[in-house]
Amino acid sequence: MKIDAIMLKKNDNVATALRNINKSERVVINIGQEKREFQIKDFIQFGHKFALKDILIGEHIIKYGEIIGRATQNIAGGTHAHIHNIESLRGRGDLES
Repeated sequence: MKIDAIMLKKNDNVATALRNINKSERVVINIGQEKREFQIKDFIQFGHKFALKDILIGEHIIKYGEIIGRATQNIAGGTHAHIHNIESLRGRGDLES
């Protein structure tokens, strides 16, 4: 079975496309040794992320088991998750722990 996207941790709420994925396409996601099918709702460019579930505004974006950002708007499962709807929480001098 060909793998179309990856996520490393089961608590990730986004996956990364390993190829260009067309709108309305069903894809196979690799999670460790497990494979899962998922329905895509947007065109997803190679290397870009898509939401694996509905993510509400203000929720953390989790990739590779790490918080990498925060949703700036609601992101529906199966849609593109990128700079237009995520703000980075890494490498910012204006945020303190």
